Amino acid sequence: RVALGHVHPLSQVLQKCEDIFERMGFSVVEGPEVETEWYNFDALNFPKDHPARDMQDTFWLKERKKLMRTHTSAVQIHYMEKNNPPLRTVVPGRVFRHEATDASHEMQFYQVEGLMVDKDVSVVDFRAVIQRFLEEFFGEKIIARMRPGYFPFTEPSFEIDIKNIHREYQKD
Repeated sequence: RVALGHVHPLSQVLQKCEDIFERMGFSVVEGPEVETEWYNFDALNFPKDHPARDMQDTFWLKERKKLMRTHTSAVQIHYMEKNNPPLRTVVPGRVFRHEATDASHEMQFYQVEGLMVDKDVSVVDFRAVIQRFLEEFFGEKIIARMRPGYFPFTEPSFEIDIKNIHREYQKD
């Protein structure tokens, strides 16, 4: 007998990400997809004249101060208003940006964002969390390289390159 239906691949990936972070002691936090200008931009120090606020980047709703969230960072602001450190959260969810669609861009995509606030938390902790996440996600040893990156509203910012060492040495 053929089973009807299945869990969508994107839902499977999100659930796997959530499970891994929960095992590392992170809370999974969700928030609204329709957001206010305050939470999406102002509370995150986006300048009033920043291009991300423009119509070409943001889906503004008819009520001018409401929009489809452009990132999950807004959920972190909601969470920090109600909780005190130490904090260990991940925020998975859909985000929306008014972009030209091509092979690597879509107007709606998924993001998983983490927040860790505590005494003595450093980039070393970030690196360890990312390394463990990648190895659990892929189920094998991963080499991860962390490079400085420029993202205007995070400091420090990093880009992560990964290499699967087992597949590199396999012969066809």
